[in-house]
Amino acid sequence: MRSGRFVNQPENYRAFIPAPLPPDHPVDMDQETLKLLSDADRALGRLDGVTSVLPNPDLFVAMYVRHEAVLSSQIEGTQSTLEDVLEFEADAKGREHPRDVEEVVNYVKALNHGLHRLGDLPLSLRLIREIHAKLLEGVRGQERTPGEFRRSQNWISPQGCTLATATFVPPPVHEMQTALGDLEKFLHETAELPVLVHCGLAHAQFETIHPFLDGNGRVGRLLITFLLCQRGILHHPLLYLSLYLKAHRAEYYDRLMAVRTDGNWEGWIKFFLKGVFQVSQSATETARAILQMREDHRQAIADNMGGRAALGLRLLDALYEQPIISVAFAEKRLECAYVTANKIIDQLAGLELLCETTGGQRNRRFRYEPYLNLFDTLAMGQVEPQSESPNVEATDNSNE
Repeated sequence: MRSGRFVNQPENYRAFIPAPLPPDHPVDMDQETLKLLSDADRALGRLDGVTSVLPNPDLFVAMYVRHEAVLSSQIEGTQSTLEDVLEFEADAKGREHPRDVEEVVNYVKALNHGLHRLGDLPLSLRLIREIHAKLLEGVRGQERTPGEFRRSQNWISPQGCTLATATFVPPPVHEMQTALGDLEKFLHETAELPVLVHCGLAHAQFETIHPFLDGNGRVGRLLITFLLCQRGILHHPLLYLSLYLKAHRAEYYDRLMAVRTDGNWEGWIKFFLKGVFQVSQSATETARAILQMREDHRQAIADNMGGRAALGLRLLDALYEQPIISVAFAEKRLECAYVTANKIIDQLAGLELLCETTGGQRNRRFRYEPYLNLFDTLAMGQVEPQSESPNVEATDNSNE
């Protein structure tokens, strides 16, 4: 088969051995695929363009990365929300937080580490291992050899299944090593395929190889962003498919399985390109909304805060990086007296830009309500949900 073959193993199970990329019979770029590719390319270009006019795109990127980290981790079963992550960052020791919030924070660290390393290291197996180590450092799964490719067989199935009854068994370790070497060569290919097709093939192949005992899904989703940034398609890491894949989880797994069982790369690539288009459009709309919001709120501060307007504008800029704050945070950020910081916050609350969340008189917290509402809307409504099949579920298991 063009995608690989299932091979019976001595231990009485069948494992899939992937064929090297690109497929031996090239992906059929029919009219539908070409249209999807064109739409996705244009949507990505608009996204990259709109972020270039943001006053400080890095602040938007930092927030968007957190949002992606939450969604990608939720696919793997965490319950933490964006607000949990922001609260944790604001005060990691002073409050109780959901246990899995550190998994989400690690995702942010892994992404930032990977982007930083791309400056002096090509996307490679070495970098993938580094990213995996950051992802699992000190959290659930840390016993599953962070930063190391597996040395035992894993499988994907609903809870309670064994190797013999698993939904899918990736290649055994010796075959995995060969497949990873082939994948690394493919990651460095830059001329043969359109970039988005290249990304789609690479992601599917990584998920099929499943080289870690835990964290494969999150690393595989990060791989897409790293490829786009390395190839210069995006100047800021703003394309994340977790929202789309979460909303279409059943089809996502079905498309990957159809590649393995039927060699149907075309169906997977079309699904992937639709996701790139939808998510790019959604991110572009969010960036534009943030740009308009910032202008409106700057005007409101200039019109209503009098002599404190300059400090109010400085704090507003800080809110795009850290939208949940305390008076102590404002005091430090503005380098002013505590009383002054408190008055600035009260004025912003009077303009309905900040909302007090604790209900107490001490250790108060304030959230930049309109800004966070944009991300709530993004998570709930920008990608049309699809009902999930109740018996389709991906769970990493191991015989260790």
